[in-house]
Amino acid sequence: MTVQPIEVLLVEDDPGDELITREAFEDNKIRNNLHVVRDGLEALDFIYQRGAYTEAPRPDLVLLDLNLPKYDGRQVLEKIKGDPELRAIPVVVLTTSSAEEDILRSYKLFANAYVTKPVDLEQFMAVIRQIDEFFVTVVRLPGRTRLPDGQGLA
Repeated sequence: MTVQPIEVLLVEDDPGDELITREAFEDNKIRNNLHVVRDGLEALDFIYQRGAYTEAPRPDLVLLDLNLPKYDGRQVLEKIKGDPELRAIPVVVLTTSSAEEDILRSYKLFANAYVTKPVDLEQFMAVIRQIDEFFVTVVRLPGRTRLPDGQGLA
C-alpha cells in the first residue's frame, strides 16, 4: 500500500520549536505537507479557510501548542472538537506543559493525544517521527483510504 502525504497544521508561536519540527520533518524524510501558523486566531482562520487562508487545505492532522497568543490552544481545541464539521480531525497537543490539569483538560476537550515536548533535540525529533508514523502509517484518517500502490487515495 502507498501512503499518501497528509496536510499537517502546526500551531506554534515559538520560532525555535517551529524550526525543530521543520527539521524533524526534513531529517525523517517526512513527505507530509507542513503548514505553520503562530497563534490561535491564525489557526482558526486556517482551519475554517477564511481571511488570508481561503485557499488553505483542510488539515488531516493538527499539532497544537497550548500556550498561544490571541486564542490559546485550549480554546482552539474546544472550537475544533465542538464543530461537527471539524471534530474528526485528529489534534495532538504538543506542548512544554506537563501539568496534570493541562493533560486532563485537553483530554476532556477531546484531544486525540497529549505529548510533552522533550527538551533534548534528538528526542524531540524522535517524537515528531513517532507522531508521523502513527498518524500516517498506523491510523486510518477520515477520507484518506489507501489503495494498492500507484492508485492514490479513494
